[in-house]
Amino acid sequence: MSLNLVPLIIVIVYLALMLFVGFYTNKFLINDSTDYMLAGRALPAIMVACSLAANNIGGGSTVGLASKAYGNWGMSAVWYVLAAAIGIIPMAFFAPKLRKIMAYTIPEVVGRRFGKSSHIITSILNIISLFCLTASQILASGIIISALVGINVKVAILIAGLFTVIYTVMGGLWADAFTDLFQWAIIFFGLLIAIPFVIKGAGGWSTIVAKVPPTKMSLNGMGIATIVSLIGQYFITFMSGPEMVSRVFAAKDEKAGKKATLMSALFMGLFAFVPAIIGIAAFVAFPSIDPSKALSTAVFSLAPQWVSGLVCAAIIASTMSSADSDMLCASTIITKDLYQKYMNPDVSDNSMIKMTRISNVIIGLLAMCIALFQINIITLNIFSFMLRAAGPFAAFILAISMKKCSKHAGIVSILVGSAVGIYWQIMKEPYGILAIIAGSVASIIAFMITSFIETRVTNKIAPPLEEI
Repeated sequence: MSLNLVPLIIVIVYLALMLFVGFYTNKFLINDSTDYMLAGRALPAIMVACSLAANNIGGGSTVGLASKAYGNWGMSAVWYVLAAAIGIIPMAFFAPKLRKIMAYTIPEVVGRRFGKSSHIITSILNIISLFCLTASQILASGIIISALVGINVKVAILIAGLFTVIYTVMGGLWADAFTDLFQWAIIFFGLLIAIPFVIKGAGGWSTIVAKVPPTKMSLNGMGIATIVSLIGQYFITFMSGPEMVSRVFAAKDEKAGKKATLMSALFMGLFAFVPAIIGIAAFVAFPSIDPSKALSTAVFSLAPQWVSGLVCAAIIASTMSSADSDMLCASTIITKDLYQKYMNPDVSDNSMIKMTRISNVIIGLLAMCIALFQINIITLNIFSFMLRAAGPFAAFILAISMKKCSKHAGIVSILVGSAVGIYWQIMKEPYGILAIIAGSVASIIAFMITSFIETRVTNKIAPPLEEI
């Protein structure tokens, strides 16, 4: 495999900057465990917004979206990310409440209302999901580094994993937030800068429009049902996603949390068209290539090497920004929700930071080992998203929404939703209904039925969320 020197240099500089951010935040911004886990609950709206956007935009939203635009979805592939922009908007209405309750994690919120069993099960489901997602994102980073820079894929996986672990271990959420800010700028502007070169190389926009079938240029090509399904999937994923919710917990105040959520929707909405246009241009310039190589082929063949280097860094950033967040959230749950809560309630603050860092290292190294087996990324992601959402979705959303609900509604909904989600996925998602949606709907129904019966028969009411 040939080595692309200029892109390699740019990627090395980018990775070095990530390490510098980790060193800087560790030295100057980490004073206690809240600083490490939630950036001191001091993140301004712009940093939260960029972090939310960067966490959602991964390899699937860059390389994958361009591939779908090149293939049978055409320009309607924009909905893969545009649906996310719409799906995150409702989160803005929950953001003030989320910030006000002063929690650290989703399991903590569930546990406050529904007790120990709900807390432990939600913690375990979140940890397993986040661990799998960390492995898949490290694998995606390694594959992308290997393909775009030109080194062995296993070596690339180790490089991506080690850099992600090191800067996350050093700087916690402060490092995560700063790198997400930088990564979002690289993702958005790196790909945006490539568009004029790619369009020109394909013969200009008028040539592209003339050569692409009108149906391929339509925004409705994937079908209304798929678009609606994507919006629903994103809403459920965002509202039950620890790495997304933790950003709202870390906002400097309630207003910043709400503003950041809406800003992230705008950022993702604008970005959606960027890889889609590159994919369409690649369809005209290279009509017989593998669709999965649409973005890399178009950029490397039609843009200058410095632009290719920026795109390399952008795509690597899109996956690393997800990996670091998944890793840190899993470690925070292990430390706050399991270790401190049930094993060592009197643990010192310095020990909390040390424990979280150790957890980051262990999760990161194990995730790298899993990534080396190169399990199918899509399969791993689908399973992970379903596992963390299908069961806990109702318990978390309704815990912060309903003033009055029953004590056991949480645990029943978690168990029913998880069972239905797993069954639905094993059955290959019958009727075209996604497992994450089937499980989440089942969890809501189970929650409402249990709460209705229990509040009338036993009058066992769940305690309200305490606002500290």
